[in-house]
Amino acid sequence: MPSTRQPNSPRVALHGLSIARVLYDLIADEIALGSGLDADAFWRQLAAIVDELAPKNRALLDKRDALQRKIDAWHRAHPGPSSLPAYKKFLTEIGYLTADTDAPAAQTAQTANVDAEIARIAGPQLVVPVDNARYALNAANARWGSLYDALYGSDVIPDAAGRERGAQYNPARGRSVIKYVQDFLDAAVPLANGRYAEAEYVQTRDGQLNVRLRDGRNTGLRTRECYAGFAGTADAPTAILLRHNDLHIELRLTGGEPTDRGNWANIRDVRLESAVTVIMDCEDSVAAVDAEDKTRVYRNWHGLMRGDLTASVEKNGKIINRALRPDMEYSDPNGAPQALRGRALMFIRHVGMHMYTDAVQYHGRDIPETFLDAMVTALSAKLDLHGAGKFRNSRRGSVYIVKPKMHGAEEVAAANELFAYVERALDLEPNTLKLGIMDEERRTTLNLRACIGAAHRRVVFINTGFLDRTGDEIHTCMEAGAVLPKNKMKTATWLRAYEDWNVAVGLAAGLAGRAQIGKGMWAAPDNMAKMMEEKIAQPRAGANTAWVPSPTAATLHALHYHQVNARARQHELAATPPAGEADLLTIPLLPEADRRALTETEIARELAGNAQSILGYVVRWVNHGVGCSKVPDLNNTELMEDRATLRIASQHIANWLHHGLISESQVRETFRGMAAVVDRQNAAAADYQNMAPQCDGAAFSAALELVFTGRAAANGYTETVLHRHRRAVKAAAQ
Repeated sequence: MPSTRQPNSPRVALHGLSIARVLYDLIADEIALGSGLDADAFWRQLAAIVDELAPKNRALLDKRDALQRKIDAWHRAHPGPSSLPAYKKFLTEIGYLTADTDAPAAQTAQTANVDAEIARIAGPQLVVPVDNARYALNAANARWGSLYDALYGSDVIPDAAGRERGAQYNPARGRSVIKYVQDFLDAAVPLANGRYAEAEYVQTRDGQLNVRLRDGRNTGLRTRECYAGFAGTADAPTAILLRHNDLHIELRLTGGEPTDRGNWANIRDVRLESAVTVIMDCEDSVAAVDAEDKTRVYRNWHGLMRGDLTASVEKNGKIINRALRPDMEYSDPNGAPQALRGRALMFIRHVGMHMYTDAVQYHGRDIPETFLDAMVTALSAKLDLHGAGKFRNSRRGSVYIVKPKMHGAEEVAAANELFAYVERALDLEPNTLKLGIMDEERRTTLNLRACIGAAHRRVVFINTGFLDRTGDEIHTCMEAGAVLPKNKMKTATWLRAYEDWNVAVGLAAGLAGRAQIGKGMWAAPDNMAKMMEEKIAQPRAGANTAWVPSPTAATLHALHYHQVNARARQHELAATPPAGEADLLTIPLLPEADRRALTETEIARELAGNAQSILGYVVRWVNHGVGCSKVPDLNNTELMEDRATLRIASQHIANWLHHGLISESQVRETFRGMAAVVDRQNAAAADYQNMAPQCDGAAFSAALELVFTGRAAANGYTETVLHRHRRAVKAAAQ
């Protein structure tokens, strides 16, 4: 069928589809080129997928709503803490909780062709909005990071006793950095004799590391296998490469001249293999509300797959051009050439199946946006699969896709079916498209083993997410009663069980050595000292990856994977059976005695914290299209906020409002007060428009709507409200 592509037409019609021209042109003029599939065939295949699978998608969403209505009715009939046997029986009868009736073998992961960064190497994972080219490039390039820079620039080295950070280099702080690095090397890759602090000169000798100590002795590594090679020549290396727990450490050498960082031997920097993998995000950290926005998302992903994405940034009055880093060339211990990746292995995260887009319509109806994500991002990835890009992402011929907000095994099976359709449409080998399962919805947690089984040939990732999971917990059990204050949620029975359950089920399903078992985000990017104290608990718990908010955080969190051998820890935990479902089904309700004990001040403080968080995030999302940013809290501590944090805050207020702890007038008054606070916190932003005192703009209206319609919103999701108000702002600006 010929298209009606016209130079001035805003849309293109073909195969029953109406396609925004900006998106059609992107496919025709850029993404389809060299893919072996022309634009007409691409849209024909998408139309066929929508025709076949869109009714199934809608039926699954309708089932979500039907289940929620039944759960609401149950809790209205049985308010407060439920009898766990009766509750489990009810959830089973309505099909919310499903029994593992399939043979265990069918529930065990059998994923093939998985890259080492997922199957074998444990390390940090960045999540970054792919619509921002600079952020995406910085994240992809965060495979390697300077430990010197990460320590010097963060609060891991305290700003005290003459070690303060400033505009000029502080030698005292530099010495503290070097001492920290020396202690790390002593623990991770110790010398056979002496300590790194005693090193006077580092070189290679007879195919091994050789360190001359200040007392004249020469020593090598205690474990010779930790030596991985060198850069430069054996006689005059420019870098020494070490390896521990499958992660590389690079000692950058000076060539004999003194360093400007404390003059420690001839070492001018120590670099760590840091963000081993990165998720390029189309979802929670992105504000993509129309075809124009989606085109930017897809163009950046295509540039990453092509390897030629660039971005310019001004720094200290100079323009710096960002691009993907090439691989790094070394020699192995025998002198043979070897290359190490300069970039993190990239995943792409699609939107949830509940999202629909008018960027493409089929017979006048918006199509599931996740269908479009699957076709476009997989088409771009064909460049990588065919080796046609500047660099290789997957060396095993796989495309790694994270699917968020799936509820239970039926929806995972639907994603599996969609991927199979896309593979046939794009002429890809079966199971080329790998699946990352976000364990962030209650029905997925309770049925996680069956979810893995539903995609057992594709699954490469399961990941817990406290914020979205808490938002779903509150919404699912909205009618049961008032929930705990947010700060007490972190120690609630269900949450501790959820984190342990995810690891135990993943290991029992055979994910070790095939997939990532991940943990969630550290939300305070400027509080690295606290991160270093707490985030080590994640590899200790059996996670072989965890989310970090920045390249600096990735380099610091990488230290934890040297302290904890995640693969060995998973082996230790493999014999631990999953915890009982009773803890997972324990609803985080506020005990009646605790509710009576709450003072008006405590309630007001809880409400104010939630309201300020919502407004601080929503004003940037709606007015500026910023999907993820550092938002100051009431104490002016900057926290990473995205739609997951928004979901929990809005659902928490909706719950307390519904159960009478707060009133509508109190909510409105608090939001007006917090609008003024958020305005002051954004006063330095040149393009910021105040919400107060009028409090009648799109952002403020969206924030209130999220709260007052939160109880009725499907699964408590925030996207519908945000998209509508953001589109109105964009339309008004045209």
